[in-house]
Amino acid sequence: MKVDVLLGLQWGDEGKGKIVDVLTPDYNYIARFQGGPNAGHTLEFDQKKFVLHTIPSGIFRENVLNIIGNGVVIDPVVLKVEIEKLLAVGVNVKERLIFSKKAHLILPSHRLLDAASETAKGKDKIGSTLKGIGPTYMDKTGRNGLRVGDVFEADFKEKYNALLEKHIGILKHYDGFEYNLSELERPWFEGIEFLRQFTTVDSEHYMNKALKANQKILAEGAQGTMLDIDFGTYPFVTSSNTITAGTCTGLGVAPTKIGKVIGIFKAYCTRVGSGPFPTELIDGVGEQIRQEGREFGSTTGRPRRCGWIDIPQLKYAIMINGVTELSMMKADVLSIFETIRICTHYKVNGNITDEYPFSICGSAIEPVYEDVPGWNCNLTGLTSYESAPEALRNYVNYLENLLEVPITIVSVGPDRSQTLITGH
Repeated sequence: MKVDVLLGLQWGDEGKGKIVDVLTPDYNYIARFQGGPNAGHTLEFDQKKFVLHTIPSGIFRENVLNIIGNGVVIDPVVLKVEIEKLLAVGVNVKERLIFSKKAHLILPSHRLLDAASETAKGKDKIGSTLKGIGPTYMDKTGRNGLRVGDVFEADFKEKYNALLEKHIGILKHYDGFEYNLSELERPWFEGIEFLRQFTTVDSEHYMNKALKANQKILAEGAQGTMLDIDFGTYPFVTSSNTITAGTCTGLGVAPTKIGKVIGIFKAYCTRVGSGPFPTELIDGVGEQIRQEGREFGSTTGRPRRCGWIDIPQLKYAIMINGVTELSMMKADVLSIFETIRICTHYKVNGNITDEYPFSICGSAIEPVYEDVPGWNCNLTGLTSYESAPEALRNYVNYLENLLEVPITIVSVGPDRSQTLITGH
């Protein structure tokens, strides 16, 4: 048995949570392999809406175990609130959720460092969610981070104080930055006590034993390919590897154990925060997409920047991840347009290319568009792909020809029932 991977191909917010929820009945385990509470995976069913930040999106399904892998960073405060909301609606979290002992912890001082650093950048800020994720990964690579397993060790408080002392020393270099640490520490230690109630495992052994026992595992990515620390639009990226390779390091499974790679993308493009965005629409059309698609961050509430679909970017993401099949999200949002634009190439310094360049930060990149007919009708009531408008099916076929990967799922609304299987 192999691990299937589901991840975002754009700048995050593609709709991964919904598709994980839809696919979960086919799996025994759902595992998060990177990122932290900067994720916001939205699920809708039974006229209810849920947003998950740290917990895998399979948590609502019975008989499925959800794993937070070693590549994830955990804020005990956010985690406690998230779990309490699930308990309030009857989700049996304790039986459905386990933690890797090697997952790193976000300290209150990590959040302070994040805020101080972003403030100091001024107009050159990265667009951080200020969740303390970057500083936590820095301590991880700096080899002095705190991990979930440390919570159960006798010297946990000593390790915490040593790391805190280091952070306070760094914060002194930010002139005028004020904070109240004790105010942040109280809920954090309450979160630590709450975390101690849950099952923790050596997840690398756990995962590989499950594979040997022919258990089916779906690895759930957070953020998107273009926010990957190595292959994204650097430096406007996150602090982890959001791509397929991150599954191996974030769960402890070998590259030979990767099976299907399911790439999720919107029928258009969005981005939150700073950074380059070649097809961004800063006109009324962009605002139309934002309002129709309710494009506001599920974690931060920030309005998302909107634009047309970007084929060079998607081809790059498909290549990097080894995508074997695609899910297209939010086709219903484009129902308001009679004509839809597709960026098929870039013009870079006068040259036409369909390859993604070394950097698009500050580069003179001009999108080259092709126009295709829109379907200009409501899709949200569709129950089968065969009954979809011909213009939508033509759009799907056109994208498949450009991307050279089958689109197997088309989403026509936020609810789990609004999901069409193409049969491709």
